[in-house]
Amino acid sequence: MSDERVARPRKQRNMVSSRVQQVPPSGIRKFFDLLASMEDVISLGVGEPDFVTPWRIREAAIYSIEKGDTMYTSNSGIPELRQAISRDLEKRYGVTYDPNKEILITVGVSEGLDLAMRAVLEPGEEVICPEPGYVAYSACPVLAGGVFVPVPTTIENNFKVRASDIESRVTHHTKAILLGYPNNPTGAVMPRSEMAEVAAVAERHDLLVISDEIYAQLVYGLEHTCVASLPGMKERTILLGGFSKAYAMTGWRIGYAAGNAEVIAAMTKIHQYTMLCVPTMSQMAALEALRAGDDAVLEMVEEYDHRRRVIVEGLNHIGLTCFEPRGAFYAFPSIKSTGLTSEKFAERLLFEEKVAVVPGSAFGQAGEGHVRCCYATSLTEIEEALGRIERFVGKLK
Repeated sequence: MSDERVARPRKQRNMVSSRVQQVPPSGIRKFFDLLASMEDVISLGVGEPDFVTPWRIREAAIYSIEKGDTMYTSNSGIPELRQAISRDLEKRYGVTYDPNKEILITVGVSEGLDLAMRAVLEPGEEVICPEPGYVAYSACPVLAGGVFVPVPTTIENNFKVRASDIESRVTHHTKAILLGYPNNPTGAVMPRSEMAEVAAVAERHDLLVISDEIYAQLVYGLEHTCVASLPGMKERTILLGGFSKAYAMTGWRIGYAAGNAEVIAAMTKIHQYTMLCVPTMSQMAALEALRAGDDAVLEMVEEYDHRRRVIVEGLNHIGLTCFEPRGAFYAFPSIKSTGLTSEKFAERLLFEEKVAVVPGSAFGQAGEGHVRCCYATSLTEIEEALGRIERFVGKLK
């Protein structure tokens, strides 16, 4: 009789990490996938400009390709672009960065956010962030081994976060405050006085601030407050910015991070192993945007402002209470009067009236009871969409 041991099959290991399993799929993506399979839909869902990238910016990229500038660049990005970003930030906000040590060119703000989280977080450290907020805000800290701590904001306070609400959530595990103003999805803007109160919390508790300012140039009737420009905040702020929204360059995938040299070096270390560098032609396009794109931005902002007024007035007329967004290109009306959840409202509106909006719940629990309507689409489509939404809401009464 053989005494050989019979090998028994092992239980299959879990092939996906627990961190990834903990993060749900993007609540936006579900509706984009549905939209792709339908015809004659008016989309108020996609958060990108309906303008084409201005010609001079496109031409700069085309010329770089024609010249054969198609090689790798420095991990940090081409020096001319970093220098231009440094000059732009000093001109706009009076904050000065060393382009050789304190600026990193990234593949959009999304990569910058991911790099920042991985560069600064130890396992279990907490990141405090207002909600509703961009879908990546809750995911990136978790994927970096950290803990996301939401701070609900409400329409009663125009979706601005209170410094006291942030401070009440600070623990000995807290590492950073993550801010996104002007806000996606609400369009909220923080005035300088209230942002200074948040900065004071960061100083009192020795916290970093990671500030996503991708919509900084899209404000209406007021000025944007750059967090790093507040007294004492440059050294503890990781400033994330980019070209996607203001310059209509979403598909170019180019942004930047600016901060103290130690943190930027850590982010660059991760970037060089994962992304290496941003495409050369995108960097050349961004450089031209900073050199000659401001007039085009002003024209787009003027048009967005007109659309903003039309959609807010229209939504309030329908009975979907909507506060006045002062930045970005989103309206965030309440749909609580309909008795539907935000996801059910968005789903039924899409199938019954062929208008695509994004459920507020995609942006955190504080977004439930609202939907995001992007007005970066033509005025004709906005007016038609408002008519369809009014018809849909009327059927629910």
